[in-house]
Amino acid sequence: MYDIIIIGGGPAGLTAALYALRAEKSVLVLEKLGIGGQIALSSRVENFPGVKSISGFEFAENLATQVTDLGGQIEYEDVIGIRDGKTKTVITDSAEYEAKAVIIATGVKNRTLGAAGESELIGSGISFCAVCDGAFYRGKTVAVIGGGNTAVEDAEYLSNIAQKVYIIHRRDKFRAEERLVKKLEKCQNVEFLLSATVEKFCGDGKISGLDLVSTKDDSKWHIDVDGAFVAVGQIPQNDILKGLINLSDEGYVSSGEDCLTNIEGIFVAGDCRKKSIRQLTTAVGDGSVAALAACSFVDAG
Repeated sequence: MYDIIIIGGGPAGLTAALYALRAEKSVLVLEKLGIGGQIALSSRVENFPGVKSISGFEFAENLATQVTDLGGQIEYEDVIGIRDGKTKTVITDSAEYEAKAVIIATGVKNRTLGAAGESELIGSGISFCAVCDGAFYRGKTVAVIGGGNTAVEDAEYLSNIAQKVYIIHRRDKFRAEERLVKKLEKCQNVEFLLSATVEKFCGDGKISGLDLVSTKDDSKWHIDVDGAFVAVGQIPQNDILKGLINLSDEGYVSSGEDCLTNIEGIFVAGDCRKKSIRQLTTAVGDGSVAALAACSFVDAG
């Protein structure tokens, strides 16, 4: 029996573990893939307070070491369900664990295009966060792929940093709000490439360009870029919560800044929670809030 089980080993989950351990609670972290979540794929992190520059992998590794040094247990298992009761039972693909409280920190998965070269260049020129990584491309040429609000806002944001910005969308009209599109149209260094898709991300170890294909006449062409930002949506990793925790229409856990859920003793932290800003700093903030709430719950007996 653990005091707290944390599902997810990203920044939110590991921060929650750190705070819970410092409160002298027994903690188990369950992670199905690898420590760090999406931040581990970032080549550099330079927007975390007090840290000038660090690789995402090193940041995650340092956080995990803090957790284990305090006696926290990390197991690499896939959680397939949670059973509510007087205590909480977390069911994985290989075992069952009991705890007095559970923190959900399952994160999100970025939608990818599935184009050739994409998986090889993620973190080496391909990013999913303009706010996180835009500063690395000051004075350079970048592309944003997508047609929703996020893509248009990313392109507008990058237009103030990069020398040249392409925005690529498979349709001839954006899904984004018209006011955002009109604002982007005023940016002199932004070029619209509509009715086009990315056929291939080019580069050997680092992105160098994109092979594009027209959705109208199948014509093909190439553009040189120093970076590409894929903005075609995110998928919350909350399938195991369906039927137990209240989820939004998009699949995010319905919770406010208090990180409480509709189930007593189950808390939520990080990107899997319904929120407007998903950044490293907000993830670790959620982790501390959820951990302290879970500790209070455990102490109350």
